[in-house]
Parts: sequence; structure tokens; C-alpha cells
Amino acid sequence: MSVMPPPSSPRAAIRDFFAVVRHSSREQVIGALLAILSTIIIIILFLVDPQINTAPPATIVYVEQYGPERTDADIKRDQAKDQAERDAYKEAKKKQFQEIEKKLGM
Repeated sequence: MSVMPPPSSPRAAIRDFFAVVRHSSREQVIGALLAILSTIIIIILFLVDPQINTAPPATIVYVEQYGPERTDADIKRDQAKDQAERDAYKEAKKKQFQEIEKKLGM
């Protein structure tokens, strides 16, 4: 004894659907169309959403080429200059946050 009814063909299902719609009231048809429309909109949003703002932005990498005659002293001097720039940037950011903190009364 089978619990599930026998499967029907898609043509029979479509005919059955149109028979139900033909004998339904106007309000039921409008409700069914709104239900189908909202379902289609949700499916479209799920298909479109993963394609929006997913790629990382292009990054530009600048490369400095140095000659083979560059000495260790030159390298250390450049590293010290770069470190000083990073420290100045961090200090400026710290001051900005402290000003915001004072304005907000924290």
C-alpha cells in the first residue's frame, strides 16, 4: 500500500492548475498572482545579490627598482625614513581620535 499518490505528468499538473484558476474568484486569482510574483522577486534577488560588490577593487602596486650599487647604509636610511612616515601617520590618526573623543565627552 503506497502512501504517496502516483506521480503525474507536467501537462496534467498545468491543466489542473488552470482548471482551479478558472473556477476561482477574482480575489483568489489576485492573491495567487501576488504570491507567485513575490516568490519570483525573491528568487531573482537571491540570484543577483551574490554578483554585486563581490569582486575586490583593483589595487595598484608601485615598485621601486634599485641598482646593484645600493649599500646597506642606503637601505637603513630609507627604512628609517619610511618608519618615520608611518609613525607620523599613526600619531596624526591618534590625535584625530582624541579630538573626536573630546567632542563626544568620552
